[in-house]
Amino acid sequence: MSRPWDDPADYTRMPPIPAMGWLRVLLRGVTLAMLVFGCLLILLLVRLIERPAFGVHRPWTPWITQFVCRNAFRILGMQFESEGALMQERGAVVANHSSWLDIFALNARKRIYFVSKAEVANWPGIGWLAKATGTVFINRDPREARGQKAVFEARLLAGHKLLFFPEGTSTDSIRVLPFKPTLFAAFFAPELREVLHVQPVTVVYSAPEGADRRFYGWWGEMDFGPHLLHVLAARPQGSVRLIYHAPVRVADFANRKALAAHCEAVIRAAHPAAIA
Repeated sequence: MSRPWDDPADYTRMPPIPAMGWLRVLLRGVTLAMLVFGCLLILLLVRLIERPAFGVHRPWTPWITQFVCRNAFRILGMQFESEGALMQERGAVVANHSSWLDIFALNARKRIYFVSKAEVANWPGIGWLAKATGTVFINRDPREARGQKAVFEARLLAGHKLLFFPEGTSTDSIRVLPFKPTLFAAFFAPELREVLHVQPVTVVYSAPEGADRRFYGWWGEMDFGPHLLHVLAARPQGSVRLIYHAPVRVADFANRKALAAHCEAVIRAAHPAAIA
């Protein structure tokens, strides 16, 4: 019997970081921290005006988030590429999920609001950033499905473009897992179905030359700290490419399962290394 793909015994084996690598960790890490937390402070100050003036709408702060994410790849020395047109219609974006880097990549091109599991809100640093940037937190508890559906509907009706990962977990970056249809249910509410669209996006990572092709994948119980350090230390770096596919109209699908299956098929077909 073969082991599951996410068996800890198969986690990416990272080589020791050399002296010059630690220097890059220091320089890139400090610069990235200054960018992220400096702009977070600016964002929170802007929200003091934006929130009472516009409520759930955020006309200014998403630009700050996008600025941070675009420049994060410049600091890392990592190539960022994007192709395809951004969806103009109201609705949501769905993508395959490989790494914590997905958050930077997907925010760099498009002003969006992530949907994340509730426990992320309590993660040091990342949780603060997620809350400040308008992330929607959900519990994977069937008893809370009705309330979470209502939150989705409110944000979508406000014109927010929500982004979520239907796989439900991150992967090793070389596979696309089956999409779970649960979160697609909110799009089929009577007041939303006829007006919403969904845009699939394929996220493709290319590892640094000579590195394990799963280098940027972060999954299972892998520790965040060591993974971050190796990404900061890498030279040369690899790249990330976003492929934006044609948006589809929710009303053209019979149900959430059909919509989820379509998005999975489109994303999987465009991923050059994807395996089931």
